[in-house]
Amino acid sequence: MIFFSSAERTGRNLQLLKFLLVGVLNTAVGYSIFLIALWAGLHYSIAIAVATVLGTLFNFKSTGTMVFRSHDNSRLIRFIMVYGVIYLLNVAGIALLRRFEFQEWLAGLFLLLPLALLSYVLNSRFVFSS
Repeated sequence: MIFFSSAERTGRNLQLLKFLLVGVLNTAVGYSIFLIALWAGLHYSIAIAVATVLGTLFNFKSTGTMVFRSHDNSRLIRFIMVYGVIYLLNVAGIALLRRFEFQEWLAGLFLLLPLALLSYVLNSRFVFSS
């Protein structure tokens, strides 16, 4: 087990806080696109895809620069891969919750926080690691 110094823990906690704050903006945009796509009559899997694709470039730049202090555009492929995983888990999660009579919009809302935390872990370890 790796033990972190107090300064390292504080730095990681600050980074997570920044990620969550930037994520609020990214999520508001992405979830709004998702709702609009559902309202337009798209299947939830397509609505998620539209929201994911439209938000990816903005999220990459905002997350990379504001959270991880990275301007390295070569990390975009790994970022897209992470969001591909998040997309698949989101679709699977909504499909599972639909079996328990959840509406798509509520299922999507329910999955926001756990998927955001997973996204942070994957981005910090796979995309923006030192």
